[in-house]
Amino acid sequence: MNKATFLATCVGAFTIPAVAAQAQTEISWWHAMTGANSEVVEKIASDFNASQSDYKLMPVFKGTYPETLNAGIAAYRAGQAPDIIQVFDVGTGVMMAAEGAVKPVADVLTDAGMTFDKSAYLPGIVAYYSKPDGTMLSFPYNSSSPITYYNKDVFKKAGLDENTPPKTWNEVWDMAKKIKDSGAAPCGYTSTWLTWIHLENFAAWNNVPYATQENGLLPGAVPELEINAPIYVNHFQKIADLAKDGTFKYGGRTSEAKQTFLSGECGILTESSGGLGDIVKSGMNYGIGQLPYDTDGKGPQNTIPGGASLWVMGGKSDETYKGVAAFFTYLSDVKVQEYLHQTSGYLPVTMEAYEATKASGFYDKNPGRETPITQMMGKAPTENSKGVRLVNLPQIRDIENEEFEKMLAGDQTAQQALDNAVSRGNAAIKDAMGQ
Repeated sequence: MNKATFLATCVGAFTIPAVAAQAQTEISWWHAMTGANSEVVEKIASDFNASQSDYKLMPVFKGTYPETLNAGIAAYRAGQAPDIIQVFDVGTGVMMAAEGAVKPVADVLTDAGMTFDKSAYLPGIVAYYSKPDGTMLSFPYNSSSPITYYNKDVFKKAGLDENTPPKTWNEVWDMAKKIKDSGAAPCGYTSTWLTWIHLENFAAWNNVPYATQENGLLPGAVPELEINAPIYVNHFQKIADLAKDGTFKYGGRTSEAKQTFLSGECGILTESSGGLGDIVKSGMNYGIGQLPYDTDGKGPQNTIPGGASLWVMGGKSDETYKGVAAFFTYLSDVKVQEYLHQTSGYLPVTMEAYEATKASGFYDKNPGRETPITQMMGKAPTENSKGVRLVNLPQIRDIENEEFEKMLAGDQTAQQALDNAVSRGNAAIKDAMGQ
């Protein structure tokens, strides 16, 4: 796909008619939250609706993150777009390419007469969802950081210290083997989101490049993937080797592996901090640790945001935008953010909510719950850890996942998988950028 075709697909899909205002203006919100996080969405919407009488927020579940984005594009083409759509982090480049079809959240708030101070929000999150000139484009509803969860009961059975989570990947491999070999659990380790956790955040956390051009953030030259460097090859070969006897179990491309952990089948899980709600709900005796780092890297440095943000579509009525602004203002409230953060495991959007949670003693009572925040904010980002901003990152992830699955099936080595991912990925990037 050349650049003109790609942009036409993204931007042309977002043509929508204005919607007439009603006595009580309805605000549609398409989202991808499931399980405990879906319950949080419903409560937030219900509480917002009860807090005022001018607007009615209507959340609608549209499937997984990729499914929600695809459903949104199809709806734009049909002239039936939602007012707000939740788009996962890797869709940011797609939405930015559709500039003009979306209304920047900063403009939505200021045009409605609301006070908007970007410095009130967590800087690492705001930067990810802003243009190079600093304009915040979307509202970071559920930002997350990958962390380690472990089953304390399984650790005890395996003879491991239940209060000592792994800090390095070598420790993960060793602990996973002990869990499997001891019979404490059928599987030692599993992971959700191999692309987000083991490539994008692996690069940032270990302070090594994912791609040239500062991982695609710099304009100009076409970025090229660097994920077949030795540090990546060694990491994925270890995963492939552990998969041979079931010490590592592959769950799927997104969050499917969480269920493998919740069922007690695997003792260690790397997953989004946003997966916490379901883990708490399960009643498991769990512990939390930081994302492991590679001793051959230059970290730990800082993690990059995952999760998703809320984008406001263009072509809506002034009254609709006022309602959206009212909702985002409500969502920024300290108490609302404290609830969202403490219930779901996602990061608080504002500094005030983070500081209020810290002052309340919540982190002292809940060890590990501050980990995703300190991981992201502990150090100033480097050129390797600002994030990944490829215009077709969802497509690149699909390519990477295809190669990983062949590797895990025993059809190729990690070196072959990553070489193929680089070759195919670079061709896709050039095509998307019209090169």
